[in-house]
Amino acid sequence: MLKPVKFKVHHGGAREEGLLDFSASLNPYLPEWIDEMFERAKTLSKHYLYWEKLEEELSNLIGGSITVTAGITEALYLVGILAMREGKKAIIPMHTYGEYERVARIFNASIVRGPNDPEKLAGLVERESIVFFCNPNNPDGKFYPPRELKPLLDAVEDTDSLFVLDEAFIDFVREAKSPEGENLVKLRTFTKSYGVPGIRVGYVIGFSEAFRSVRMPWSIGSLGYAFLEFVIKDGFSHLKKTMPLIWKEKERIEKALNVKSDANFFIKNVGDAKRAVEFFKKRGIAVRDCSSFGLPEYVRFSVRRREENERLIEAFLRNSGGI
Repeated sequence: MLKPVKFKVHHGGAREEGLLDFSASLNPYLPEWIDEMFERAKTLSKHYLYWEKLEEELSNLIGGSITVTAGITEALYLVGILAMREGKKAIIPMHTYGEYERVARIFNASIVRGPNDPEKLAGLVERESIVFFCNPNNPDGKFYPPRELKPLLDAVEDTDSLFVLDEAFIDFVREAKSPEGENLVKLRTFTKSYGVPGIRVGYVIGFSEAFRSVRMPWSIGSLGYAFLEFVIKDGFSHLKKTMPLIWKEKERIEKALNVKSDANFFIKNVGDAKRAVEFFKKRGIAVRDCSSFGLPEYVRFSVRRREENERLIEAFLRNSGGI
């Protein structure tokens, strides 16, 4: 009676243990309080948890009303519940995070593909569209400051549309600024910038009353609750301490491999991504095949610690002829 929905979209990343993982774009430095947080989660796991107080404290820390969600993924599905219906136009850039298309298809939206450029994408916006945009973009790491996003923001407001801005990697962008707008929803996550993707915690900026009305009860669980407690107590000091370390290594990789990005990851043309993935795997390294982004000639790799980055650079430079 119930049939599975088939998607071309799939999530990449290493699925094998024992590889040095450059395929996931995470902060390689874990918080000092991580073990204490897990102990706290054990205690909390005996209770149903309500995080309204934590949500208020986090709102105060960030400087605006937010809605806590189980990562950006839950937030995207809440956008579907609140804003999508059959035939509604979902505008999605060509080479970007695949979950936008997945959500749009689940909610029977009409998908329109456009260039990965805010000004050109603005020309596709019609009345009551939903525009998805990743900034910095995944997989290429390109970041657009508010002035470059303005044409798209203006088009959204002129047509009473909704702009869903995915800022999953904004913490990794040096001196990043985020735009403001009435028809704007911003999605953010902690789990990449704190290096813990298995802990599903993120938040939405904008339309908090609407998002809180449809989110799943208890979705972040005891581990997410404990994580939020420590993030609030930490006051983002972990990010202030570790981001300069990542930026320093990022610059070194850029010079060594002739790549460029505004985020903590890069893409590089290797001719055949599938073959390159196997090439690196034999050397104990996992990189991301970008075929699912529509870029079968590219691999994506992140910035890790210095000694780990050395292994990746050496593999590229000494063995590039074998990829």
